[in-house]
Amino acid sequence: MELTLIAAVGVVAIVAVAAVSRRISVAAPLSLVLVGIVLSFLPGVPEIEVDPKWILAGALPPLLYAAAVRIPAQDFRRDFKAITGLAVLLVFITTICSGFLFNAVIPGLGLASALALGAIISPTDAVAATSVGRRLGLPSRLLTILEGEGLVNDASSLVLLGSAVAATTATVHLWKIGAEFLYAVAVAIVVGLVVGYADVRIRALLNDPVLSTAVSFVVPFLAWVPAEALDASGVLAAVVTGLVTGHLSPRFLSARDRLAERVNWQTVGFLLESGIFLLMGLELKTLVDQDAAAGLSVAQAVWIALVAAVLVVALRMIFIVPLVAALRYDAARAASIQPELEKIRNRIGDPDPRHRLTARRTQRAARRIARKKGDIDFLVEESFGWRGGVVLAWSGMRGVVTVAAAQSLPNSIPYRPQVVLIAFVVAGTTLLTQGLTLPRVIRALKIPGDDAAADRAEYGKLINELFGKAAAVLENPALSQPDGRPYDDAVLYRVRDDLEVQVSYADPLAPATVSARKQYRQLMLQILAAERAELLAARSAGSFTSRTLTRAQHALDLQEAAFQRFLDLADPDSG
Repeated sequence: MELTLIAAVGVVAIVAVAAVSRRISVAAPLSLVLVGIVLSFLPGVPEIEVDPKWILAGALPPLLYAAAVRIPAQDFRRDFKAITGLAVLLVFITTICSGFLFNAVIPGLGLASALALGAIISPTDAVAATSVGRRLGLPSRLLTILEGEGLVNDASSLVLLGSAVAATTATVHLWKIGAEFLYAVAVAIVVGLVVGYADVRIRALLNDPVLSTAVSFVVPFLAWVPAEALDASGVLAAVVTGLVTGHLSPRFLSARDRLAERVNWQTVGFLLESGIFLLMGLELKTLVDQDAAAGLSVAQAVWIALVAAVLVVALRMIFIVPLVAALRYDAARAASIQPELEKIRNRIGDPDPRHRLTARRTQRAARRIARKKGDIDFLVEESFGWRGGVVLAWSGMRGVVTVAAAQSLPNSIPYRPQVVLIAFVVAGTTLLTQGLTLPRVIRALKIPGDDAAADRAEYGKLINELFGKAAAVLENPALSQPDGRPYDDAVLYRVRDDLEVQVSYADPLAPATVSARKQYRQLMLQILAAERAELLAARSAGSFTSRTLTRAQHALDLQEAAFQRFLDLADPDSG
């Protein structure tokens, strides 16, 4: 009964804090941590100590899976260099540098244990940064890099942590750590690819949104368990599974399955994510008491943690300089390649028999060229400079993985209570200091967001291409119903008119499009409101059966949701 009450109060508190945070324009994770810290020191609040396995093996796989599903695999591939640089190379550098710092300032800790603590504080948590960035209109590329880093660096740090902990009881050579890391990554990628592909193919056979969503809830663990059993990275396996699922879902899963899964996973992710940040704050008082009970100095732990926090922030700032320079070089190189690529593209369609390819080879070459052109255009048009680099540098907040990983340390680690407290203070300091000041940094830098006009033009171009394909279907002389009978002319005219209306309101170049879209939206909302009012009146009168009312309500909801979604895509600025 007590556990049930605590869970219910916790959910209500999470929702309330999140709602207030939105009103005061503060990232919800930051507010939850602060609320948790304050509650932990109130009299009567019980000590909170959560088994780290519940976070590392229970909450982390679904959270990372849900985040990976949302990231377009194409954007992840295009920024793979930046993501791996931050999530792998920077994690290694941070682990080594902070490990030597801890070894120097904590006598008797030992280099292996110091490196373990360094691995613990090396991964960043992008939740707060991306929530702030989205609200303030950061470019999509910056957000993708931050999210991708947050997904992959957990795997890097946890693999390094395992190797460092093993080195506390046996001699472990550097080459062996490298080999273990490569093995853990390779096996995790294979497991993630297999589970992700099997996931979408099996769920496609179910053809039921409820069953499909239910299966999706266990998919992250189906990737985590075998990867961990093979001594690989379960975290990375869950991430790869999410990327594969998100990429293949539109091809194999129905729209109903994907809509239901998106809403349910947003709710689950919100509760897990928020609950972990709240628990993070609630654990502070317990960690302080454990440190004091072990006869260790809380003040010394805080002092060491503050120095370590400054170090990890400084290392990230230094690392960002060559990273941004490399990205700028890639953009300049891509711009120089554009003319040559256009020549190659024109050569494919050259009617000269000496240059002509077979139809199949021409199609494959055209796809490769189109993909390469898209990658080059992305690098040129989505490039960012020093201002974007400053945001990346100041977005290196540590979070729940740091705290959970610290608590997973074995009792044989010297000064374990102090080590755990140091990890918490590093996470809390960077999360609150950088998280609360990041909005000011973004506003001061005045970083331009995505080009809304260009997005609308691109969207209109895509809709026209889709309309061309749809028109070809309507003009096909062989078009017929599944039973072979032709469609009625009235039906064909109606479908053609509806398609033309959609294209006209999606075309940003059409005259008076913005004004017409607003009028169209207002009129449709009035119509839907009138229909809903009439439906409620019919329900109150009791003149129809509940079956009929429910069916009509569902149809009305689908129309409103589809219409609102269409407007949001066609005009992102419309709200």
